[in-house]
Amino acid sequence: MALNLETKQEIVSEVAAVAADAHSAIAAEYRGLGVEELTELRSKARQGGVYLRVVKNTLAKRALEGTDYECMRDGLVGPLILAFSQEDPGSAARVVKDFSKEHELLKVTMLSIGGQLLEPSELNRLAKLPTKEQAISMLMAVMKAPVEKLARTLAEPHAKMVRTFAAVRDQKQS
Repeated sequence: MALNLETKQEIVSEVAAVAADAHSAIAAEYRGLGVEELTELRSKARQGGVYLRVVKNTLAKRALEGTDYECMRDGLVGPLILAFSQEDPGSAARVVKDFSKEHELLKVTMLSIGGQLLEPSELNRLAKLPTKEQAISMLMAVMKAPVEKLARTLAEPHAKMVRTFAAVRDQKQS
């Protein structure tokens, strides 16, 4: 299907806007996947907060200009699907990794985070990054630990004194 100039400009501006706000990007070859599989992938992507789009490579190159993902330009060859993480850096990697376990035809060709192009083998490492809520809870646990230790340390002399009195009482009673 031939696209007119206005449609191409809309696609480029839409992808560029998403890429400007995205935390990470993944390009994967989808050759051999059927409509049902791609529909399933799109559904999982929507649930995971991932923008997923099949874009012509020339339009994708234009859309990625001036973004952190300009490093992906040279690798945009063949039938690719672009996935952009919108909620946290690892969301696109998790969606693609989980989907590629069931469908071996989806092959990651490139991934980028923070303007750096990573090897496709780094997908697992990127997928293991915590979500925003997990990162906040880990930070809170680290911040809370010294306060808890201080409270235990301050309470210990009183607890030790109570245990000593209880031991003396028990000894006198027996």
